Amino acid sequence: MQIPLESAETLAAIVDEGSMDAAARRLRVTPSAVSQRVKTLEETLGRVLLVRAKPARATSAGAVVVRLARQMALVQHEATVELGAEEADVRVSVAIAVNADSLATWFLRPLARVAEVHPVVFDLQRDDQDHTATLLESGVVLAAVTSAANAVSGCRVDPLGALRYLPVATPAFASRWGLADAGGLGTAPVVQYDRRDDLQNRWLRAVRVDPGAVPAHYVPSSGEFATAIRLGLGWGMLPESQALPAIRSGELEKLDGPPVDVPLYWQQWNLRSTTLDIVAAEVAAEAGRALRRL
Repeated sequence: MQIPLESAETLAAIVDEGSMDAAARRLRVTPSAVSQRVKTLEETLGRVLLVRAKPARATSAGAVVVRLARQMALVQHEATVELGAEEADVRVSVAIAVNADSLATWFLRPLARVAEVHPVVFDLQRDDQDHTATLLESGVVLAAVTSAANAVSGCRVDPLGALRYLPVATPAFASRWGLADAGGLGTAPVVQYDRRDDLQNRWLRAVRVDPGAVPAHYVPSSGEFATAIRLGLGWGMLPESQALPAIRSGELEKLDGPPVDVPLYWQQWNLRSTTLDIVAAEVAAEAGRALRRL
């Protein structure tokens, strides 16, 4: 059974854009043509490929087709580059999932080096490091920075290093809430990234404080998360590279307790791709400088 590339690319466009109408605009065809391609492909494969919701999303079977479309787009682009065809002037899009703190601290530098010398643009999908691997499984991205050490099916995994976090607060906040020891941690407000963020809770459990009893602010942006701590809204865990300059200047102080090291891994589709390998090499080189060894 053959999967028509045009139909696979259409399904991927719907998933990217969130609707058939938006995919039609991107592909420069009519919405009815987009709908017909998906319907024909579903009939050919005998599977439902698309959840027709807002936003539209791929089913588990659809994710396989989306993954194929992305792989073929990358392979096709690399072939045109090797052949020196005019299409090689068009930059290929590489979708990568990355956690917010890596994005805010070290991850953009290797991508900038790649984009400077190779015809590539990056489509970054931000998610918690414990959840980025699911974007690989669904076919949304080609590669991911993840805390998952076990390879997603069809992917390879390489260790990057550990991102170290330090528990910090402003001196005024620490004094007000009695954070010189663990005694005040049960009542002092904590800053959480979102409700899936377990980093602060891990540290609280390490110092034997029940996370469920601690009041929390939710600030779902890496930059504003750090700003909230600096403004004294609460205490929280910051990447070492963000925390140390503020600690040295006296703007923040480290709370009494151990750091938390989050192991990070690079996972990418097990696909023979020069572009992906170049990106992986630059990411690994930067991680060797920015992260702690596992």
